Formats: sequence, structure tokens, C-alpha cells
Amino acid sequence: MIRSQRFWRATALSVVAVGIVLTAAACGGSSSSSSSSSGPSGNSMVGAGSTFAEPLYTAWAKTYQGVSSGVQLNYQGVGSTAGIAAIKAKTVQFGATDAPLTATDLQSAGLLQFPTAVGGTVVIVNLSSVPSGTLKLDGPTLAQIYLGKITTWNAPAIAALNPGVKLPSSKINVVHRADGSGTSWIFTSYLSAVSPAWKAQIGAATAPAWPVGTGGAKSAGVAALVQQVNGSIGYVEYTYAQQNNISTVMLRNAAGKTVAPSLTAFAAAARNATWDPAQGFAMALVNEPGATTWPITGATFALMQKSQADAATAQMALKFFDWGYRSGASQAQSLDYVPIPAKVYNLVEQQWTQITVSGTAVWPA
Repeated sequence: MIRSQRFWRATALSVVAVGIVLTAAACGGSSSSSSSSSGPSGNSMVGAGSTFAEPLYTAWAKTYQGVSSGVQLNYQGVGSTAGIAAIKAKTVQFGATDAPLTATDLQSAGLLQFPTAVGGTVVIVNLSSVPSGTLKLDGPTLAQIYLGKITTWNAPAIAALNPGVKLPSSKINVVHRADGSGTSWIFTSYLSAVSPAWKAQIGAATAPAWPVGTGGAKSAGVAALVQQVNGSIGYVEYTYAQQNNISTVMLRNAAGKTVAPSLTAFAAAARNATWDPAQGFAMALVNEPGATTWPITGATFALMQKSQADAATAQMALKFFDWGYRSGASQAQSLDYVPIPAKVYNLVEQQWTQITVSGTAVWPA
């Protein structure tokens, strides 16, 4: 009960903080009491949510500003849960989440959801005695670590997966997200897929009741905590591991092959995607088949209000994502995200006709 109260208090504070930042960013814009998201002013727009997508949106925004007559994106990586709350509260032009909403939730909230990229969630470790990138785990063992059942690095299950590796006898310091997180949803969806015990006791959630471990705020907080304490294990979007030079774990996939995280491995998982617009394109790409597939892969999604007050501000966000689909693929790949295929984003843009002002579609712009 205490954990739940703390989580919702933290979420509420995150939403308030987003509102304060975005109100400041929008200062000088006209106010409106209609159903459109508030925040954009002139050549600026605002978004909030997923830290999984933050490196991509930040990079896209910087490039897009130079090719779009100076259009600026103020994106706040506050976590998927806070991003969903912000778009529902209409304090942002778009929200971002890696834990997709169901078709029922989208309908009740008046939202449209669409994927913007696919990426990998990776397991990171700080083990000074083990060469970087060489530790091997499988799903059931990883679940046992996060259940608190495996507590030392030289435990028999870990040693069996790493023959010949001198593993320390030290305690495993488990790190997880403290905030409501789509990355946590992807990670726990994977643990639920590979461990009946995890599925029965914890399940897939943006803010699970973690049995053990220390919480870090956002992906950056998890990365920092893992780096600070030798013997730590955590999970982040792959770009955070790359940018912070943190050792990643190799994982055994559904085909029984041990693979390292890479753009190629994420793309192998993405090829299994079956995007259904009727379901808001929602899916989890975890434990997918294929010898080269990375087992903890997922999409990141944008959320927009269907009913808008001003066509220009709605079109500003849609043009940004249209540019990202058509011209931002190479930049996405450079950050190890898998771009959305043309056949899928063309289907996405057909759905954009549901975004209207007084019943008139704002797209095509």
C-alpha cells in the first residue's frame, strides 16, 4: 500500500512538473478552453513521455528545426506513465509511451496512437571482474534475479551459462525504474513471457511491485545507479547503454541462441510485427522467434488527441512525425532504432485523418 501511494504521488508530481515546464515554454501563446492540447506557440510544439524515445526525438528535433523554418520541439522525457497523463490532461501536443494503450482506453480518452520507431531494451551490468559485453544470461535466470531468488553472481544458474568465467561471489545489486515506465513494461512483458513464476507473481506493468532492488528515476537514473555500484544489474533502452559505455548482457533468445544487442537483432524482432490499426498498432515484440532476434524488443508510440482546436498546431506535430518517417530513418538507425517501414507509416498516416478540428480532418496538411 505504501509503495502504491508513493508511486502515484510521484506520478502526480511528474505531471505537475511537466505542466509547469510546458506552460513556461508556451508563454506568450493564446489560451483556449477547447479540446485541443495546450502548449504550442508560434513555431514551437511540446511533447512528453517515453525516455526510451527521448534520444530519438531529441535528435530528430535538432535536425528538423533546420529544415522546417525553425520549428522547435520541447520534449520532456518524464516516463511513459506521466506522458500518458499529460496527453490526457491536454497539456502537451503529443504524448509518448512504450506501453501502448488498448483500443478501449484509446476510445474512452479520445486518443490516436501510432508507432514511431522500434528499439531494444537491454540488460546492463557493472562487473569489474568480467570483460564488458561477455556475461550471458537467459530469461528464466534473469527473472529469478529480479524475483530475489538468485542473489549472488556466482550462483549455479549463472555459472552454468558462463563456463570458464570467473564470477564474483558478491551480492547482486538489482536496479529498476522508480517511475511509471514503458521500458519497465517491455522488460516485465519479457519476464512474463519466459518465466511462469514472474507472470503469476508480478506480471507485465509500467510500475510493477518489484520484489527486490533499488529504483532509479528514468532511464538515466537506472544507468547512473548501475554505474555507481559494482555488482549492479539494470535495464535501459540500448542508446543509454551505448552513450554511457555500460556493459550489456548477452541473452538466450526463443530459438535457443545467445545473442548480443544490436540494430540487426532489433530489426530481426521487428520483422515479426503485425501492426493492426484497429488495435492502435499495439504490440509487444518480446521473445519473438528467429535465430538472430533480440528477445527484449519493443516499439515506442505517439499519442495525440483526436479532437483539436487549431489545425495549424495539430499539423505541426503531424508534419514532424511525417518528416521523421520519411527523412529521419538514417538518424534513427544511427541511434540503433529500427525505422517504421513505409508500408506501415503509410497506414499510420491514413489513421491521421481521424484527427479533426470541428469535424474537418487536419491531414493531409
